[in-house]
Amino acid sequence: MVEKRGLGRGLSALLGDVDEAKVVAGAPAAEISGVREIPIELIHRNEHQPRWVFTEAEVEELAGSIREKGVLQPILVRPAPGLPGEWEIVAGERRWRASQKAGLRVMPVLVRELDDVQVLEIGVIENVQRANLNPIEEGAAYQTLIEKFGRTQEEVAESIGKSRSHVANTLRLMNLPEAVRNYVLEGKLSAGHARAILTADDPVALAERIIAGGLSVREAEALARGGAPAASRPKSGAKKAAKDTDTQALEVDLSDALGLDVEVLDKGGVGELRIRYATLEQLDELCRKLTARA
Repeated sequence: MVEKRGLGRGLSALLGDVDEAKVVAGAPAAEISGVREIPIELIHRNEHQPRWVFTEAEVEELAGSIREKGVLQPILVRPAPGLPGEWEIVAGERRWRASQKAGLRVMPVLVRELDDVQVLEIGVIENVQRANLNPIEEGAAYQTLIEKFGRTQEEVAESIGKSRSHVANTLRLMNLPEAVRNYVLEGKLSAGHARAILTADDPVALAERIIAGGLSVREAEALARGGAPAASRPKSGAKKAAKDTDTQALEVDLSDALGLDVEVLDKGGVGELRIRYATLEQLDELCRKLTARA
């Protein structure tokens, strides 16, 4: 088993190297010391890269920029295990893919000696910080850190800068049937939809109904409880006004902080704050957070 080291907080603590942290954060080559060029054919993707899905459109868009301006941000690599003189990507696979498409022969890289745990943690942090990971990819990465490398949920949360409840909620998505996980990977279902049907008797059937009907998360929750989705009920009264962007942003911030779905109902400065939980464990964790002393 890999020895557990202190994970620290954020990239700088994890990497212990300012230049490495700059590479992962996407800083330009001019701000980083030790960057060198390596033939692109000697660089390989990491089989355990947390991100599985790279759309053709995003890679082609970046390739167009690289054709015009070159690779402005170096990638982070390590010596490829079992392949002397070759290199494995730690952070920057999308740039590598786009550079190949753009016809480049060499790439700017920063080479560092990193073990498998660091490589996976850096990959998760890079993609989570840039909001690149699908919730299923994120959950699979957390699962690997826990099951393969012996991390606890608390250690994973600390290393990536998320709450333990966020890690726990994301891991729960891995309990869904493969068909439902694929719907989330394909963008047909959101993480909110997936959480709503986690404990249903037949999540696959519910997922298909949600997709076919274009149901909201709240409608999916009603469906999972055995009721009719709101869209199929008789509507009464005027249509509810759309929330302003500030309220929507506040809901997102609170949801991230608490690791639960949060709804803000504001009427001229007076209203309600609704926090939805799916299990007693989530409720216990929420109570712990709200009653914890600074």
